[in-house]
Amino acid sequence: MNSKDDTKAESLAKCGLLNPRSQIVKDDLFEQYEFFDARDLIQAKYEMVRRVQIDGWTVTQAAKTYGFSRPAFYEVRQELKKRGLPGLIPKRRGPKSPHKLSDEVMRFIEQALAKDKNLKIPALAAMIADHFHLTVHPRSVERALAREKKKRIFKDERQDH
Repeated sequence: MNSKDDTKAESLAKCGLLNPRSQIVKDDLFEQYEFFDARDLIQAKYEMVRRVQIDGWTVTQAAKTYGFSRPAFYEVRQELKKRGLPGLIPKRRGPKSPHKLSDEVMRFIEQALAKDKNLKIPALAAMIADHFHLTVHPRSVERALAREKKKRIFKDERQDH
């Protein structure tokens, strides 16, 4: 593997697009032509679907050749149909928002800070744990406060204009 390949692999990994199953891909196209790169997750997914829709492969054959399960194939095909190539980009896993820091918890934090402006973040996290029986990492509290501050600044700017 040359440095150009290493750079591409690093770039794919940084974007979350490095195919973790690249060594499983056994399609002749990927072995014969330099254009095809099994490490490129989007290209592998696209070609898997194309092999079924255009070349007439069975779903089982394509999924096995590309290292995916049949249910994963159907999911990939649906996303490609619905959203095009962007649909092949892996989605962010886990919670999409700070689900523990609800509006009620944020009001509690604001009230605590209004009473004592010198209150430290770890102390706030401990107070949340005591009051709500909820474990929240101090960094999560810090990020939530930063988001709230940013919202207030944006709101103030909009009202000024």
